Amino acid sequence: MKGSKQNSEEQGFRVFVKESGEDEVTFGIAGRVSLANFDAVYEDLGRLLREESRSSVRVDLSEVDYLDSAGARALFLLEEDALNAGKGLSLSEVPDGVRRIINLARTVEKVPEPPKPKPPSSMVRLGEQSLDFLSDIKGALTFLGELTICVARVCRRPGMVRWGDVILYMGRVGVDALPIIGLMSFLIGLIIAFMSSLQLKLFGANLFVASLVGISMVRELGPIMTAVMVAGRSGSAFAAEIGTMKVSEEVDALRVMGFDPTVFLAVPKVFASLVVVPILTLFADIFGILGGLVVGVVGLDLTVPAYLDQTLTTMTLFDVNAGLCKAAVFALVIAAVGCQRGFETEGGAQAVGRSTTSAVVTSIFLIVVVDSAFAILLHYIQ
Repeated sequence: MKGSKQNSEEQGFRVFVKESGEDEVTFGIAGRVSLANFDAVYEDLGRLLREESRSSVRVDLSEVDYLDSAGARALFLLEEDALNAGKGLSLSEVPDGVRRIINLARTVEKVPEPPKPKPPSSMVRLGEQSLDFLSDIKGALTFLGELTICVARVCRRPGMVRWGDVILYMGRVGVDALPIIGLMSFLIGLIIAFMSSLQLKLFGANLFVASLVGISMVRELGPIMTAVMVAGRSGSAFAAEIGTMKVSEEVDALRVMGFDPTVFLAVPKVFASLVVVPILTLFADIFGILGGLVVGVVGLDLTVPAYLDQTLTTMTLFDVNAGLCKAAVFALVIAAVGCQRGFETEGGAQAVGRSTTSAVVTSIFLIVVVDSAFAILLHYIQ
């Protein structure tokens, strides 16, 4: 007991029994009651409260020199302990300054927690997603308009474009992608030829495997598979490159130096894609036909001249041009979406990742939509 009292005095306060009556006892506190000695004050008062058998307890604060919100919190906890023990506890002889702190702390204690927000309803989420979709369309149309204006300016003044960058991006989009596109197209042509031969052999129409592979590769699969691969490789790279520059404020630096970021960054990527993607599509068509040729020669006992002759007889120049037109439109979509998502990037590294993912997903979705429109349009034109 003496050691506890000495320890309390070393921390700047003293707790003692001031008065003891038949039905009521008064505890006294002297000195400073603050955050520094919060645990000691609460422990000493709690010990006196537990040892006391009387049902009424008063705490005399007349000798308290200083009390902060932590000290007031110790008194509140003591009131709760007394209530749980079936005793009544009250404060007496409270100085004005101490009373103000206690009243203020008690007010803060009684402030209810803000209610947790309710999750939005399905209609609210649908409305928010609709507004986001419309905002996305608005941003895409705005960027497309800016890009069109920049391309028109470049056509009048070709010197505005850094043609060295155009050649660099042609290498990245085209030359670097040629091996994987060639392999993918070869395997797709091989698979189509093999699966179709299983049915055509039943009717003795092995030769028409060449027609099926040639038409499907030139008109549909060649342009689409090339566009999907370019979107995954180059469209994401465009978004990541411009997004990183946007986050690191390099795009703002270009504006300060008097450069148009769209002309400086987006136009070379668009020009490179428009030139390279149709060429990649031609390579994809050739490799796909070669894949079908392997199946025709090895599995269907067709000769190479017969297979190629049937392919050339079935295909027309209209089919080839239709596939190249699709490829050019796909290239414009991929480059424009990738650059637009890059320019919209705001935040840090996570924002760059989101922009890259959004560029790929949006590009592939628009490729399918554009291809559907081409299918209907070419049907009526032909």
